Amino acid sequence: MSHGDLPGKDASGDDHRRGHRHRLKDRFARAGRAALADYEFLELILFRSIPQRDVKPLAKDLIGRFGSVAEVLGAPLTRLLEVDGVGEAAALDLKIVEAAGRELAKGAVGKRHVLASWSSVIDYCRAAMAFSDKEQFRILFLDKRNGLLADEVQQTGTVDHTPVYPREVLKRALELSASAVILVHNHPSGDPTPSDADVRMTREIADIAKPLGVVVHDHIIVGRNGHASLKGLRLI
Repeated sequence: MSHGDLPGKDASGDDHRRGHRHRLKDRFARAGRAALADYEFLELILFRSIPQRDVKPLAKDLIGRFGSVAEVLGAPLTRLLEVDGVGEAAALDLKIVEAAGRELAKGAVGKRHVLASWSSVIDYCRAAMAFSDKEQFRILFLDKRNGLLADEVQQTGTVDHTPVYPREVLKRALELSASAVILVHNHPSGDPTPSDADVRMTREIADIAKPLGVVVHDHIIVGRNGHASLKGLRLI
């Protein structure tokens, strides 16, 4: 058991703590997530992994350090463990909740007509990548009906750079018999504004893809502060 999971020593606060936890759970059961402040929602998650302590100060500390519930859940395990009071059990529970959220977002995309459920695509991409501390390049491969064939992370780079090889992108598209692709990558800085290099790389992939019968529908860039669509910006 790590130091962040040790039970509290002051038993006199047990009744108050149990009452507080019951009230939060009851409020969530009656009115859902919208009825809770960010730190209260984190408390609900932390209750299970830290059962014998008041976790309100820890929840507030996590929000203060990372900025939001999404950023707490998206923080790397190593950074969560740096926070005083967060042990392995609590950190793993937070990452499990993050993974569950990704699965929900991915399920909303599924085998549906991807272009007809664009908001679900954006939600999924942001859930999967927006809060990562390293840049990733992801590809959504689509069939002739624009259903999702595969979702793959092709490259993972540093905090500000990911090497992308256009011919490798198209090689994989042909292996999957994909008719179209959506390119996605994240900006760990938080600002999703496309760089000149992003635009050049996207145009190069599109130029190689066209003679092969593969369409590049879009290149989406996600970050903590939102997302950008190169097609929407008329850059491709």
